Amino acid sequence: MPKRAIILHGWKGVPEGAWRPWLKKELEEKWFDVTVPQLPNADTPQVDEWVKHISGVVGTPGKDTYLVGHSLGCIAILRYLESLKKGQEIGGAVLVAGSIDDLGHKELSNFFSKPIDWEKIKSICKKVIAINSDNDPHVPLMHADVFKNRLGAEIIIKHGMKHFCGEDGITELPVALESVLTISCSQQ
Repeated sequence: MPKRAIILHGWKGVPEGAWRPWLKKELEEKWFDVTVPQLPNADTPQVDEWVKHISGVVGTPGKDTYLVGHSLGCIAILRYLESLKKGQEIGGAVLVAGSIDDLGHKELSNFFSKPIDWEKIKSICKKVIAINSDNDPHVPLMHADVFKNRLGAEIIIKHGMKHFCGEDGITELPVALESVLTISCSQQ
């Protein structure tokens, strides 16, 4: 079975934005089957819609499935993982500029209305890498610490990458590619 990667944008995002097209191309060159879906209503996101959409894109999850999220796409990954049944699992997740709360944006509060089931997520996804920037104007570094403490995530802090957006000039993200490859190689 080929390795699959699903790359998820964040709030107000699009599949063609920032580093997502570059990462898709790079992973395809490494023989991954890559999907970068447009999540529904990206300007006014609803957690249930996003989880349902991700579930449809993933289909049957497995150890050959790797999820990469940016910003709100990270909590969407966690909420998706919570929705899986006992015994299901994925190969790993890469969380880029993810947060553990709505960062003061009431439009995003529906993603955080219930506590995150960290233990269930850890049982489904044993390999997590969280990538954050030391000057992100939206997501303080303490969010990475929570991923480390709650999920056992490996933390990578990049210098001067802001929120890893296209507006920040980030059109390639080698650390995300390296992270997916590291996780997928550890599954061999």
